[in-house]
Amino acid sequence: MSDRPLALVVTAPGINCDEELCEAFTLAGADARRVHVNRLAASPGMLDEAELIGLPGGFSYGDAVAAGRIAAQVIRSHLWEGLLRAVERGAPMIAPCNGFQIAVQAGLLPGPEAGEAWPTTPASSEVALVDNESARFIDRWVRVEYPAETVCVWTRGLEPEPDASLLPIAHGEGRFVSGGRLDDLERAGRIAVRYASDDDPNGSEGHVAGICDASGLILGLMPHPERYTRWTQHPYWTRLDESDRRGDPPGLAMFRNAVSWVTAGRPATVSA
Repeated sequence: MSDRPLALVVTAPGINCDEELCEAFTLAGADARRVHVNRLAASPGMLDEAELIGLPGGFSYGDAVAAGRIAAQVIRSHLWEGLLRAVERGAPMIAPCNGFQIAVQAGLLPGPEAGEAWPTTPASSEVALVDNESARFIDRWVRVEYPAETVCVWTRGLEPEPDASLLPIAHGEGRFVSGGRLDDLERAGRIAVRYASDDDPNGSEGHVAGICDASGLILGLMPHPERYTRWTQHPYWTRLDESDRRGDPPGLAMFRNAVSWVTAGRPATVSA
């Protein structure tokens, strides 16, 4: 077993953030491998090698029919059992932007309540990501907040700073609709990321930018943390106070959280 956990990044036609996702995993201490969804569908056992899994952003299958719909159907038809095995062994998963849309439509998010079993066949999701209120594609940086009470492993410990707490977005269908689940998600600590109340770009219910499953290991969010792994990617990094640029940028910190969680859970190596 390598000292660096394996992160499997699932690609598909139209995906365009797979390299950024691989880079984020690599910077955080994992070995990243891109695998086309068709190859996985033919050999789903490849998922059993992964200690972390990423569903990248982009425009999978050209967002034909609806954003993420076709990729989600491939997952539901061919990869569900492999992903369930990953869930059962505790592999953290991240799904930014189009990945979030895929994860919701595939049935990975929001997932069952704590203590409930995952369905052996994918269920329909109550939540959805629909057209932005503006009916326009929005590509900019937004201010975000990280709820302190979240169970999300990826965002745990992140604290918003006035100037540094930005994440980039680029989507036309990102408005979160809870289907009546918002209060339940709030109570369970499953809201992982919020837009600042005065900087909600799409009109999401409860200003929700990202949610996690009950275990806190599966994170879906519309912003792109993989595009903020270096301070120099911040839109006005030269004007940030030096105190704001200590440690990792928020995007990289998310990936480090997940990689640290995996490595901490590995069995100790016994010396000869």
